[in-house]
Amino acid sequence: MHRFSVFATGLALASTNVFAQPQPVVAEAPLRAHLAFLADDLLEGRGTGQRGGDLTVRYLETQAAAMGLKPAAGKLYRQSVKMVGTTTMPNSSVRFEAGGKTLAPALGSEILYANASGQAQVRFNAPVVFAGYGIDSADENWDDFAGTDVKGKLLIVMVNDPQPTAAEPNRFGGKSLTYYGRWMYKYEEALRQGAAGILLIHTTESASYPWSVPATSFGHERFELAGAGNALQGWIHEDSARALFAAAGKDLDALRAQAEVRGFKPVDLGIVMHAALDSTIRQVEQFNVAGIVPGTDPVLKEQAVIYSAHWDHLGIGTANGTPDQIWNGAIDNASGSAALLAMAQAALAHPARRTQIFLWPCAEEQGLIGSRAYVRSPLWPLAKTAVDLNLDSMNFVGMTRDIGVAGSERSSLYASAARVARRMGLRLAPAVPDLGGAYFRADHFMFAKAGVPAFNVGSAVFSGDGSFEFADNPVAASARMVAFKKDYHQVSDRYNPAWDLSGMVQQAQFTLNLGYAVANAAAMPVWNRNDPLGKVQR
Repeated sequence: MHRFSVFATGLALASTNVFAQPQPVVAEAPLRAHLAFLADDLLEGRGTGQRGGDLTVRYLETQAAAMGLKPAAGKLYRQSVKMVGTTTMPNSSVRFEAGGKTLAPALGSEILYANASGQAQVRFNAPVVFAGYGIDSADENWDDFAGTDVKGKLLIVMVNDPQPTAAEPNRFGGKSLTYYGRWMYKYEEALRQGAAGILLIHTTESASYPWSVPATSFGHERFELAGAGNALQGWIHEDSARALFAAAGKDLDALRAQAEVRGFKPVDLGIVMHAALDSTIRQVEQFNVAGIVPGTDPVLKEQAVIYSAHWDHLGIGTANGTPDQIWNGAIDNASGSAALLAMAQAALAHPARRTQIFLWPCAEEQGLIGSRAYVRSPLWPLAKTAVDLNLDSMNFVGMTRDIGVAGSERSSLYASAARVARRMGLRLAPAVPDLGGAYFRADHFMFAKAGVPAFNVGSAVFSGDGSFEFADNPVAASARMVAFKKDYHQVSDRYNPAWDLSGMVQQAQFTLNLGYAVANAAAMPVWNRNDPLGKVQR
């Protein structure tokens, strides 16, 4: 069925005064203890397919059992997620023949690539095509492929999506990034088009993060659900792309300008790529972890509220040429994982009318793999799943006077969040354009794609813009939050015992309170009729 409406219908959450019932209270002590342990070197960065990941799963399921959560997968807390792990060998090479010249960009500093086909050895030659933004969208009346057959070719595309114009100020979300602008969509579309491979042109502005972020990712073993990738996926530095285009007698900036105009057609660059990729391939079984607090209402207990937070980070790898470095991921996302454990402990003392599920997806850092696998084989029917409230990279600076709810405006959850915030003496943080596509970068988005109202219950740490109002020393607090950008996906994201976790507890408490508002309401949340995600069939 369709699950959408406008707020004025009042169908969602207005009828029940959830605060008249006993409310669970999130305690700081267990949250801090879980955070310190999950971010400790003992867990080796909680890497997918690594020993640290196995230890993390064991810890989460043990804690879930000890506190009394019911297993969500029959008699188990684990949901199996099978994937392929690929490590690019240093003898791999990619070179281009352009205008009589041979160009071989340096792996790591000029180009990033990996084989995502699941084959240990890949050899192919492919014509190179500039395909604009690499988007095919009937909703936006936009087709960067324009009927062109790109099977077996290498695509070079821009990240982000077409920019708004005076004539079309709201195309592709206006200033905000849409899912079409995300690297994950572009890889998916290249696979649908039958391309042999795809390279994304990196600029810090268009990607919303520096070259070091994808370089870190491609420097580790990469994972994908079986059969879900091209022979070659990667990034090319803007300077390298410019040199490559120039060698073929093409102007990168001119082609970019052409690609901003509706009706653009792919451009054969007259370049041939020669790829020789050798990879170590292994089959990996990883696990989502999930536990349940059963609902108390004889009818509504068949519906569920999900709270989620991915448990994985980047594990052990090489940093700046130094091997065996631990990428602890204290904020991203030991913080969310720890918060969920503390929230579950509080929830067990005060069950709600609807069932509550605490879900720790795996392999989020690999492209939301765990949540993708969950919605394909849900442990609870999606049609009976009221909401997914996600926590990722939480506030470690201090309490705020407002709370970030970006993405909630897509559904009746915004009105619910506003009521919960008022009860807590908070304001909702002002809406700002989603320039970095934050809504599409965390596990809740997989639920939203599947039709479940969902958003990341945010703080300034996730947006990285320091735009939230801190209660104490706001200038200094905002500066510390902004400074986290240099730690994001770096070995420096480590736990600090001096952190003020009052803001993290506040964020967890708000999330749990909102979950209870949904879990105790007469009706489930509904999408706004004009939101694209509201068109999903449930």
